[in-house]
Amino acid sequence: MLKIEAPDNLAEIREKVHTGERLSFEDGLRLFESNNLLEIGRLANVVRERLHGDKAYFSHKYRLYPTNICMYRCRFCAFRVSKGDERGYEWPAEKTLHELSKVDLSGVSEFHIVGGVHPDWGFDVYLDLIQELHRAYPGIHLKAWTAVEIDAFTHLTGKSIRWVLEKMREAGLGSLPGGGAEIFDWEIRRTICRTKCTGERWLEVHQTAHEMGMKTNSTMLYGHLEMPESKVDHMLRLRDLQDLTGGFRTFIPLAFHPDNTRLKHLPRSTGADDLKHIAIGRLFLDNIPHVMAYWVTETPEVAQVALSFGADDLDGTLMVNEEIISAAGGEHVEGAMSKNQFARMIWEAGRAPLERDTDFNVVRVY
Repeated sequence: MLKIEAPDNLAEIREKVHTGERLSFEDGLRLFESNNLLEIGRLANVVRERLHGDKAYFSHKYRLYPTNICMYRCRFCAFRVSKGDERGYEWPAEKTLHELSKVDLSGVSEFHIVGGVHPDWGFDVYLDLIQELHRAYPGIHLKAWTAVEIDAFTHLTGKSIRWVLEKMREAGLGSLPGGGAEIFDWEIRRTICRTKCTGERWLEVHQTAHEMGMKTNSTMLYGHLEMPESKVDHMLRLRDLQDLTGGFRTFIPLAFHPDNTRLKHLPRSTGADDLKHIAIGRLFLDNIPHVMAYWVTETPEVAQVALSFGADDLDGTLMVNEEIISAAGGEHVEGAMSKNQFARMIWEAGRAPLERDTDFNVVRVY
């Protein structure tokens, strides 16, 4: 049988992966500049199986978007609307609980809560939502508010990050999602989302949460104006913070969807792009336990393949239409995917399906 050798430009990286040596900034650049997707994926799979064997996780969750009215005007966002727009909506605590009373939440382990930063809502509106959800559903983990929202709450209250997180945790908050990171490089960030918090502030919010004993997720948005150097820098900053705190549970590469945004002239990332970012994330972020293939941005088909390109988690059921990616033209996220669909998708990829909770405790083995 013909044996195909990996090209020499990945030979040093291949040696590091097999010996467990940490990759450098230059290694990260070399990976992004390489076109040898299959070798990058193979190396990522070595790390993935070293950490998780054949296990692949998904969760049963319900997403809540309290409002799409937002004071920020990020160029990549198709979800937000201005106050007074007929598409705008507001779901404070009373409205949210009323709507949830119509839903079968059997087996749901998590509420994932993000949305716009409403120009007229005070901190009490956001705090009340957490408090009332925790009161009504004490057994469901509340993963809520990106670092961008937490930063906005500090401006609303004039208080510190720690004070805001303490109040939220007292109300029932369990952990933070990873949204709002986008790309940390200010030269890119000031073009795509200059009015919201800096990358440094995002890291400060997550570091504070970690120091308080809270776990969080981490993300990186790709496929817009970023360069390989800014992506490696982004991941390096995540890795450095994880070395310090150990508080990130998951890394989630997020593919940018340009439709209906002010960057709509940009092309959508390809499936190969998506697999490459997932694989490099697994190779570079050696201290973050899990890497997610977020099927909502990458499609279920690509996410399934990603289980052999470094990913060990597929996020989970939506239980409601995903609004942020749907607004940007993600037609594949209309409606929910069932637990059985996830289990079958994982089995077909040659992995063992495990339903998990937010902290990766196994709820059910399929």
